[in-house]
Amino acid sequence: MELEYTEHLSPMLKGDIKNYLIDIDGTITDDVPNEEPERMITCEPFPDALETINRWYDDGHQICFFTSRTEDLRKITEDWLNKHGFKYHSVLMGKPRGGNYHWIDNHLVRATRYKGKFTDLVEKQVTIEVFRD
Repeated sequence: MELEYTEHLSPMLKGDIKNYLIDIDGTITDDVPNEEPERMITCEPFPDALETINRWYDDGHQICFFTSRTEDLRKITEDWLNKHGFKYHSVLMGKPRGGNYHWIDNHLVRATRYKGKFTDLVEKQVTIEVFRD
């Protein structure tokens, strides 16, 4: 991963490279709750998600799966991702459950809600909540 460093500031990815944080359940496969790990082994990936994510990886973007699955489900999760051929750099377990996320960060953050189809991203103007200047 190539980073640009500025003295006394956190590094940033170079150019147009993105750091994709991608949910698993309900986003790249069926929505499987932590309480049903046996289904995590047998569920199938959404083909458009596999194709799109692997293309992003091949294009040099960083792929991190960010899931509400708990740490005890890491092996099942990584085995499933590898079995189905997902290319990725990391997996973050323990994302808070329940949705309605509002991410606050000192770096630029963009969010895209998955609504049933993985495609390339397009630009769209929307209203967002921000801090007062």
